[in-house]
Amino acid sequence: MTIDAPELDVHVLQRTADDLARTYEGIFSAETIERYVFESYTALARTATIKRYLAALARNFASDRLRALALSQGKIQSTVPQVLFVCVHNAGRSQIAAALLKHYAGSGVEVRSAGSLPAGQVDSEVVETLTARGIDMAGAFPKPLTDDVVRAADYVITMGCGDACPVYPGKNYLDWDLVDPAGQTPEITGQIIDEIDERVRAWWATVQKQPAAT
Repeated sequence: MTIDAPELDVHVLQRTADDLARTYEGIFSAETIERYVFESYTALARTATIKRYLAALARNFASDRLRALALSQGKIQSTVPQVLFVCVHNAGRSQIAAALLKHYAGSGVEVRSAGSLPAGQVDSEVVETLTARGIDMAGAFPKPLTDDVVRAADYVITMGCGDACPVYPGKNYLDWDLVDPAGQTPEITGQIIDEIDERVRAWWATVQKQPAAT
């Protein structure tokens, strides 16, 4: 597949496609996997402000999308809830919620986040504040909202962009009215994180009380 990318990135992407083809052998064709890898790179390249690690980010993005696709089509199974947080830029609110839920729930959940109009990078104040609180933000990057991750989700929680998220039957949709931390002071950003923290913990406690799906 031909794309507008540095030669080194193309080589990395092709190796990624080959690796993922082995991972998903018998589940997806090599052509489908290659398309996902290169499309993921192109989607991230449209908004990324730092291009140096774009091929590596595309590997993570494509891998997550392929897992979501396999889950949504019933080709693989998961015993834990699939949760998707969506905001406009995937640089603040949805990243905060995803990081906090991962922190509290650990392996008891699979968490994804996305943006209807993703930013070039995660808000630096958000990263700094969460990291100072011991919340792992390593590897976080804004991702565009794709149909595969929505279809894979059991729970879709939107934050100011509900109209941009497709609605499918059998999923649990929530919308949280939250202030966007973009451009806010460190004090306001901390308050926003506190509110999201409270909502995440309360919501997760409710989910844990629900009977397991059979």
